[in-house]
Amino acid sequence: MNWQKRITVDPSICHGKACIQGTRILVSTVLDNLASGVLEEELLKSYPSLTHDDVLAAISYAADLARERTVPLSSTAT
Repeated sequence: MNWQKRITVDPSICHGKACIQGTRILVSTVLDNLASGVLEEELLKSYPSLTHDDVLAAISYAADLARERTVPLSSTAT
């Protein structure tokens, strides 16, 4: 999935946060919903302008970020 064709960052839209192109739907909104257990079908109903390929692009974007960045775990993590 080439997420670069579906995800944009524009300082004048949503404070420069990554959005699905042509919408104001934040990539983080898509990912938060999926992480919370919302099914893709339900997500697409809630956001009619969102497509299956947009969801895949959001996941691919997150995967690329995960390869580039690390988040330190708390010493109290279980």
